[in-house]
Amino acid sequence: MRVGVLGGTFDPIHIAHLVIAEEARVCLALEEVVFVVAGAPWMKADYAVSPADLRLQMVRLAVASNPFFRASAVEVDRPGPTYTVDTMQTLRQEWGPETEIFFLMGMDALADLPRWKDPGRFLQLCAPVVFGRPGLAMSSLDDVEAQVPGMKKRTRVLDGPSIGVSSTEIRSRVAQGKSIRYLVPATVERFIAEYGLYCSQGISKTGG
Repeated sequence: MRVGVLGGTFDPIHIAHLVIAEEARVCLALEEVVFVVAGAPWMKADYAVSPADLRLQMVRLAVASNPFFRASAVEVDRPGPTYTVDTMQTLRQEWGPETEIFFLMGMDALADLPRWKDPGRFLQLCAPVVFGRPGLAMSSLDDVEAQVPGMKKRTRVLDGPSIGVSSTEIRSRVAQGKSIRYLVPATVERFIAEYGLYCSQGISKTGG
């Protein structure tokens, strides 16, 4: 079995996440792509992040129409800071050694890999799949290899469609009262409006 894992804060999930996941599914012949919602991302400890249950609900809404996609609460349900290597260990134990796990990420995330908890162990548990991002040179692979030996051999680079959409931009547009139609799935757009997410007033409802 071949499974892709796309982890992230997803605050909110947007069309670029979905396009990347679908491109990887097709190019790598994946049987499933699992969207792992970060619970308490340690690298964003200094930033305000929406409650995990709301972010998880948005991901579930976004992937509902694709039978090859599903959302995972493995990090949301685990207390304490979120470390990718711990998540990969949990999924490896759940799925068994016969499952090939491909971890989907952008070049910017790969550049941070040396700062992750136990990157060497991470590479043993899964194979990184990297998508290029505008303005980021593919030579970054060599820079990371110098700090995490063996990374380059394990990493697959996909030249997928480049969509310049970010969660930061979407939050900013909502705060300014601008439209986010077509930047996120319609179901997610409605959820953001219903719960008052990213408005100057903050969250008007609690997740349940």
